Amino acid sequence: MLEDTGFFLILSKRNKPDFLLVITALNHNSQITNQKYFPRLRHVFSNKNLKMKRTLIPFLILSLIIVTACNWHKDRLKIDVSGIKTPGIKIGRYDQDLFRVSPDNLASDLKKLQGRYDFFLGTNLDDPSKLEQMKVYLENPRTQDFHRATADKFKELSAVENDLTDAFRHLEYYYPGIKQPRFYSYISGGDYEHPVQLADSVVIIALDTYLGRDFKPYFSDGVPQYRAERMNPDYIVPDVMKIMAGSLAPENPNAMTLLDQIVEAGKTHYWLDAMMPDVPPHLKFGYTKAQADWITKNESHVWAAIIENSMLYSTDGKFSRMFLADGPNTTEFGAFSPPRMGEWIGWRIVRSYMENNSDVTLQQLLLEKDGQKILTLSGYKPEK
Repeated sequence: MLEDTGFFLILSKRNKPDFLLVITALNHNSQITNQKYFPRLRHVFSNKNLKMKRTLIPFLILSLIIVTACNWHKDRLKIDVSGIKTPGIKIGRYDQDLFRVSPDNLASDLKKLQGRYDFFLGTNLDDPSKLEQMKVYLENPRTQDFHRATADKFKELSAVENDLTDAFRHLEYYYPGIKQPRFYSYISGGDYEHPVQLADSVVIIALDTYLGRDFKPYFSDGVPQYRAERMNPDYIVPDVMKIMAGSLAPENPNAMTLLDQIVEAGKTHYWLDAMMPDVPPHLKFGYTKAQADWITKNESHVWAAIIENSMLYSTDGKFSRMFLADGPNTTEFGAFSPPRMGEWIGWRIVRSYMENNSDVTLQQLLLEKDGQKILTLSGYKPEK
């Protein structure tokens, strides 16, 4: 419904129908018949106020278009997935069950687990060499330390499971009928390069890579502080969905310029927004809150530096490394800047593109390989 507040009309959640009704009313000169929606517009657009009408009509139409466009984008990724019937995600706790086996009955205990954890135990458990490898793994002091810390940190995973279920309901909304993978958690022993892996419709999560920045083995293993900052439970679901994005979003091997590369990265982050609309951006980017605040405040300056230094259309790898390589910060912009600022700029370009092109679907966005087209149609202009 429309609220009449002087000469300004505010659209409620029933945006599109009311917007069309207003345009219809304005196009019929003074013949405004819907007294429920327009109790005072009859006076404003009466013949006595014809001059005012001619002045206000373009203004009101433009105002309504702007307000409506903003509201449509605001709600575009905020979809109701409560009616989507997908199985609630449950994570098989291989990290717990494996360490309950008895070393004295290793073969028989592992066989009891084999049916539930065939992804890990799909081997000949009567083979003495396989059993010996498992025994060495279970008795390794480092593995045991990681297990104890994981068991203490992750007594249960219901919060992670609920967030994953919500993300996969969004995935089902955009990809109807997509096969939901199986999920398992395990102890990797410090496989920091692969905290989440997807293989054969199975997602495995190394919980020992999410024990918090103060977990001492991270430092003794040489994990950089900037990486340790994001090795906590808040990043599990975003990391899982990034892996899913990599499996569903087609790569663009022809992305040679900095523009094409940052737009490709931006498309991935917009995809993550669609799957996790309520997750804060800093978690999806792997930033601290302070880093996200920095780039938000300085986005226009970063964009200006890219343009003024002729980087946007360059194929020089040093610019790609400057804006897309991971690290504690972006050296050229100071110690407080975040790394990978090209991802942020690309995301902002893509968001603007999708705001201004409401007919483009998520799948069409991912298939679009022309970074210049996306930039041109985005109307991207960061606020100063």
